[in-house]
Amino acid sequence: MKKILFPTDFSTSSENAFIYALEFAAKLKAEIVVLHTYEVPIVVDNQLFPEMIMELYNSTELGEFDYFKDKIATLRSIAAHRKLEKIALSHLLLDGDLLLNIKKAVKKEAIDFVIMGTNGASGWQEFFLGSNAGAVITDCEVPVLSIPVESKYEKIETIGFTTCYNDKDVVALQKVLQVAKKMGATVKCLHVTTKDATVSNETISKFETNFKGAPVRFTILSGEDIKQTIKDFIIGEGIDMLAMLTYKRNFFQELFDHSMTQKLAYHLKTPLLALHE
Repeated sequence: MKKILFPTDFSTSSENAFIYALEFAAKLKAEIVVLHTYEVPIVVDNQLFPEMIMELYNSTELGEFDYFKDKIATLRSIAAHRKLEKIALSHLLLDGDLLLNIKKAVKKEAIDFVIMGTNGASGWQEFFLGSNAGAVITDCEVPVLSIPVESKYEKIETIGFTTCYNDKDVVALQKVLQVAKKMGATVKCLHVTTKDATVSNETISKFETNFKGAPVRFTILSGEDIKQTIKDFIIGEGIDMLAMLTYKRNFFQELFDHSMTQKLAYHLKTPLLALHE
């Protein structure tokens, strides 16, 4: 059985992402591992006795455990409301940095997917550009599906995938097609050409031959404004989820530049599946 790691701080965005985790678990026949992390207070008062420090730590751990236990009940209620209460849930409560604990949990629990929520534009910027958050994208060995708080779950019928028509994209697209099959979705690929970046017809033909007969359609669009071209593609093709390879870090940095936040408000409603290269 596959495993989905669901890191949560039990915020509104996390509860929203939990619905996606439930629906994906149902389609993929997976169980969900709920991860909550907390920070142990750093004691700088040298006048405290060791037993007092230990009591502070124990009090923090006990408080977090009680909070975690109460919130798990809320998640189970959400599952029951969606008639998905049979989805297996297990739980991890860890202290320390959230993103480091995500990577630890992925290895320890043999996780197949990570599904987590983000808070609007600032959330996306932190997720992709933060020093620790960026490490999850580049170092995590499994796909990471991030859900903007503005995104409301609807059946995933169309998955978009951006491609440069290279060998790494072949492997990534095969993974996307596996997910699409489970979800009953089709895949629409987009390649954007600019005056400085073109691909030969031979390369395109060779790439697309790998997927002959698969539920995938290829689109090539020209445009110097890559962000706007992807926007038009997402809206025009009714993309429910966009998949990208993580090697496009420079693209992420440009895509989520602060000056583009308002122009890209549309994008923040689209779940993004980041695939490790």
